[in-house]
Amino acid sequence: MSKLKILFIIAVIFAGALAIKAYTLYQAISPNAIVSWQQSDEQSNGVIDHQLWGDILNHYLRENVNSGVREFDYAAVSQGDKAKLTIYLTQLQGIDPRDYNQREQMAYWANLYNALTIDLILKNYPLSSIKEIGDGITGPWNEELAVVANTPLTLNQIEHGILRGIYQDKRIHYVINCASIGCPDLPAKPLTGSDIESQLEQGAKRFINQRKGVHFDNDTLVLSSIYSWFSIDFGDNERDLLLHLSHYAEPELGEKLRNFDGNIDFAYNWKLNQPN
Repeated sequence: MSKLKILFIIAVIFAGALAIKAYTLYQAISPNAIVSWQQSDEQSNGVIDHQLWGDILNHYLRENVNSGVREFDYAAVSQGDKAKLTIYLTQLQGIDPRDYNQREQMAYWANLYNALTIDLILKNYPLSSIKEIGDGITGPWNEELAVVANTPLTLNQIEHGILRGIYQDKRIHYVINCASIGCPDLPAKPLTGSDIESQLEQGAKRFINQRKGVHFDNDTLVLSSIYSWFSIDFGDNERDLLLHLSHYAEPELGEKLRNFDGNIDFAYNWKLNQPN
């Protein structure tokens, strides 16, 4: 058995233990509640307006020319734009997403997650990491930050209960951002139901070809800790994971991944995704 396979098995076992712990610590949405959020109107042609969120991203999200990582300029956000973000979040919480089709719903939940996270940072700024917010154990992810259809929700419930729990699409990881450099970059534009498929694909390709997502350190493959924490989302074994990564990797990196059979490490940078 290769060292990679052994490490992958250990990662899967560890991730499973973390999932059990997360369920108790983070008060994940109950199965009955998940079934409730699964409802949709597939005949609906309704479109949710994310223009306010788009304006904020356009003003404050920038790409670092040296690292290639998108950064959000929290320090520059005006009081007027903070108010605009509040209006946007209020508008989203006035919507019952189940009145829309599933594509529109997925975009809704991902935009809500990202906007709530930015709003959370702005309310606690200045700080160097999102992990400074909260109880010091579970961070801010178990705090009730939104009420949708009379249901209080946390970031963990939106991410793990709804986005991961309902849609079962590994690419969701690439379009939600936890305000950290190590996270997949915040999408430059709001997600939309009409473009969600291409946006998921673009997000996967972007992250996997960034150093923080996948890189080699001599003979060691270094992956984002996302692939350890959520290993269950990326297949049943290390070969499934490597095939997923190679599918989106640029040709040279993809070839190395397809032929890889060595040591693997995981890394993650929790530093706030802001300009230096």
